[in-house]
Amino acid sequence: MSHRIIIVDDHPLFRAALRQTLEGEDNGYAFEEAGDIDGLLGALEADRDCDLVLLDLNMPGVRGFSGLLLLRAQFPEIPVMIISAVEDQGVIRRCFDLGAAGYLSKSESAETIRSSIDTVLSGELWVPEGISLEGEDEQTEMLARLATLTPQQVRVLMMLSDGLMNKQIAYELSISEATVKAHVSAILQKLNVDSRTQAVIAASKIEQGQFAQLVEGE
Repeated sequence: MSHRIIIVDDHPLFRAALRQTLEGEDNGYAFEEAGDIDGLLGALEADRDCDLVLLDLNMPGVRGFSGLLLLRAQFPEIPVMIISAVEDQGVIRRCFDLGAAGYLSKSESAETIRSSIDTVLSGELWVPEGISLEGEDEQTEMLARLATLTPQQVRVLMMLSDGLMNKQIAYELSISEATVKAHVSAILQKLNVDSRTQAVIAASKIEQGQFAQLVEGE
């Protein structure tokens, strides 16, 4: 049985190295590659029959957890494993809170990478050693609220975070300003906040002020 796996990373050399590592085994994996989130979404919109996405957190067009959030909202049936150079426990925990099926460091051995993928494809989580998913903190509730946003609402929130006005968002998404306003209202309601500024602040807090610094060297 063949498993369709899409590797998403903006570094072609890493994609090629990972693919070569995994293709060396007779495991029935069929690989595709995407260099950014738009390429991934295009591939999935053309064919939703995908068994696993291997997703880098830090790529052009996404910030922090927005790529994972968008992917989980639009294709909730497809497991997503994060493969990242970031090894911060807070970042790893947030990924699982947002629906990741696994988290893998780019420094792991080929054997561990193969084992982790087999584990996720079997329907189980792959959690790095030393990481606990038990308990909650003050951000758990907001993460759960963010996870209820539709794909279009995620895009609107990302654009709000970038400081775009309703007219600009409408132009970028090819929708009417009235539709943008409806999305903003729904976002405020789902996040339980009173203004678009509070929505942006709530979303930015999920990164704990750490993510931007952590991924600079990735």
